[in-house]
Amino acid sequence: MPALKSIAISVGDLNGVGFEIILKAHNVIKQLCNPLYCINYTMAQQAASLLHTQFPNDFYMFKVPGEFTIEPGKVSASSGRYSYDSFIAAVELAQSKAVDAIVTLPIHKEAWMMAGIEYVGHTDALRDIFKSDAIMMLGCDKLYVALYTEHIPLRKVIDHIRVEKITDFLLLLHKSINRSPIGVLGLNPHAGDHGVLGNEETVIEEAINEANRKIRANIFEGPLVPDVAFTPRSREYYKTIVAMYHDQGLAPLKALYFDEGINVSLGLPIIRTSVDHGTAFDIAYENKASILSYTNAIKAAIEFQEQGVCFGQ
Repeated sequence: MPALKSIAISVGDLNGVGFEIILKAHNVIKQLCNPLYCINYTMAQQAASLLHTQFPNDFYMFKVPGEFTIEPGKVSASSGRYSYDSFIAAVELAQSKAVDAIVTLPIHKEAWMMAGIEYVGHTDALRDIFKSDAIMMLGCDKLYVALYTEHIPLRKVIDHIRVEKITDFLLLLHKSINRSPIGVLGLNPHAGDHGVLGNEETVIEEAINEANRKIRANIFEGPLVPDVAFTPRSREYYKTIVAMYHDQGLAPLKALYFDEGINVSLGLPIIRTSVDHGTAFDIAYENKASILSYTNAIKAAIEFQEQGVCFGQ
């Protein structure tokens, strides 16, 4: 049998559900890979105690310095800092080829801000670390959604609707994943209704045509009418969709596949997947968290590493 892949796991915000998920899933995960948890013994012991359990003997840790008092459900700078340090440790392990991939548990964006961290999330940090236009793609085998714009105010989205910028995005997406056809959503209701409700779709259409011309294949189709792009009939045809902005793509995706969805960073020299949910402070340390998204993220990281899916550079 081939050797199991090694995966570094950043523990996320320890005031949330991340460590509970890690412990619940450990016996399943160790059958799939060799997990290396980016946390120190003191913090792991404190988190396990809050869950009224112990971590197992085969719970291998990569020491991340720092100690603080875990406060379930609370947004804090100390927890934000530790989640960031755990994440950076995982990234550095992947950069040095000590592990085959990384999987990240959820962080809290406000906690990162309180800790003085300049990034709004994992993907933003990865872009800066690797000087790459990483693409955030979320979903599952049934449907993936790639986000053209992510964590920016809605009023600023229209400023990004430019032919060259969208074309570059589509080309990187094609280089990163082998999927076809890929549907590209329009920006406006009814995809602009032939200019009645907006003309940004002419820009999107030009970008689609340019990307397909450079690829020399009709990979991308659209602009699609957003409010029908996620219907059963459409999902039978499109297994990957490009959304122009965050909620346009993620609201319907999470309504359909919330528990099983994952987050993938494309266009990087490392493999990174993540759960597709937040810190769930409202149920932190109550033994209510689902492990499905996490186990799917582990499986996807292994699959993507074997197929080279995420190597977009």
